[in-house]
Amino acid sequence: MKQSVKELKNTANLIRQDIIKMLARAGSGHPGGSLGLADILTVLYFSVLNHIPSQPNNPRRDRLILSNGHVCPALYATLARARYFPLVKLKTLRQINSQLQGHPHNLSLPGVETSSGPLGQGISQAVGMALAGQMDKGDYSIFCLTSDGEHDEGQLWEAVMTAAKYQLGNLINIVDRNNIQIDGYTKDIMPLKPLKQKYSAFGWQVMEMNGHNLKQIISVLNRARRVKNKPVVIIAHTVLGKGVDFMENKFIWHGQAPNQKETTKALQQLSHQP
Repeated sequence: MKQSVKELKNTANLIRQDIIKMLARAGSGHPGGSLGLADILTVLYFSVLNHIPSQPNNPRRDRLILSNGHVCPALYATLARARYFPLVKLKTLRQINSQLQGHPHNLSLPGVETSSGPLGQGISQAVGMALAGQMDKGDYSIFCLTSDGEHDEGQLWEAVMTAAKYQLGNLINIVDRNNIQIDGYTKDIMPLKPLKQKYSAFGWQVMEMNGHNLKQIISVLNRARRVKNKPVVIIAHTVLGKGVDFMENKFIWHGQAPNQKETTKALQQLSHQP
């Protein structure tokens, strides 16, 4: 059953708390992007995607490809909240022999569609899945989450051209546009502007959204699904570290786990959000 906007907001908040607890226990990981994608992942799994957690390999399911695999704490927490596996497993993030590896492995957990880590490759995987779905006349959609920083990779743009060539109307690429990558701000490392015009020139339908406005996320994702003659890219404007004030928009939190004091402060802030 699809959640109401109020329920979605509560779920996203719980997922953010899960992320902080997981990373604090593990002592390593990537909080910034994980917190920033919590709202989008919540809407996908609790409102938009056609999926059955008890049947993770159902051939008619929508597929979610996480290209920026370092933000897997957000995906793991979302899958657990959606009942793909017990919540207690979240405590094992990054432990030896854990199913919750530092980057996703598709043979470890139900609901994880692809293994990811090397940036720029997820969209290529998604294009392949979308092309297969088109050839098989499948009625499912392929959603791919990509980071803005991985748009520095040449392979990504090769995949973008391929998707346009084959008019993959079953492919939706959601770009996490938080303007930050591991070394700093994207405008300083490798400017991406004008990103919207680039995708348009490559033959994609371009949409934009506030990646934290739940109603807008629902509306834009559903509108993207209705496009059938070309691939769709959604540029989602997000805040790295969303919900934790000392992490927001600070690139040092791309890949730094909180210590105990920071964890307590972060969880206090999240527990008091309306």
